[in-house]
Amino acid sequence: MTHYVDYIADQKRAPAIVAHRGAWHGAPENSLAAIERAIAVGADIVELDIRKSADGELFIMHDDTLLRMAGIDRDAETFTMAELRAISLREDDGGEHRTTTDQRIPTLKQAFEIIRGRIFADLDLKDRGLFSQVAACARDMNAASYVDLKTNVMTREELDWVRAQHINGVAFMAMSKFTAETIYQTMALLSEIKPFMCEIRFDSLQTIKANRQMFRDVNMALWTNTLNMEASGEWVDKAALVDPDRIWGSLIDAGVSVFQTDEPEALKTYLEGRRT
Repeated sequence: MTHYVDYIADQKRAPAIVAHRGAWHGAPENSLAAIERAIAVGADIVELDIRKSADGELFIMHDDTLLRMAGIDRDAETFTMAELRAISLREDDGGEHRTTTDQRIPTLKQAFEIIRGRIFADLDLKDRGLFSQVAACARDMNAASYVDLKTNVMTREELDWVRAQHINGVAFMAMSKFTAETIYQTMALLSEIKPFMCEIRFDSLQTIKANRQMFRDVNMALWTNTLNMEASGEWVDKAALVDPDRIWGSLIDAGVSVFQTDEPEALKTYLEGRRT
């Protein structure tokens, strides 16, 4: 399997599918089973949320508390890893109406054992102060070339923070907003660290489309979230399921080549149809 950076840098590749919190339709989000499902349905990247237990272990969980995914109204990070491993996860994206499964809260090391050489992983740290520790864990597990770390880069202070981190061997993805008024200043800032990819927000898709060649020239791939969340604006999965050309197709035509979605199977089917 090629390295993550090399895979993303290939401008001839098909658009990449990112399974948000794993492929969780049929497995608890952020579980080992959801990672396996992401691989099985043909996703290229799995997005995982990282936290730190009370005794210093890195584990995978999105919410601050375990209420939604396990029915326990207590902060996840107040548990030891042994306690967390004993907790069963609810199916899919949780909630009171979801059945409890045999899946347990996984450690980051367990996740690395699965992803290494099989799928890439976007690591969403709930505390960016964990950057160096997560990178060290990836190196120790021989998984560094398969994962990325990300944080906002919109100001000089944020840029300096990233530069101060010890993440050697792990790819860095910037998270930035592009507007017609600020795109050149933002790109000038990003040029100082040359991220291999950028998770983008934008004022108008035209801003991205009009500057498509500029992004290509610096070999910075564009990642967009089409999750059913307010931050996605009109570019959401539920609209894509009705009219994929208008959502996924328009974004591809504007230069986006990486999509984080809760509908990896539908996106896979759409992309295969575009290629025929």
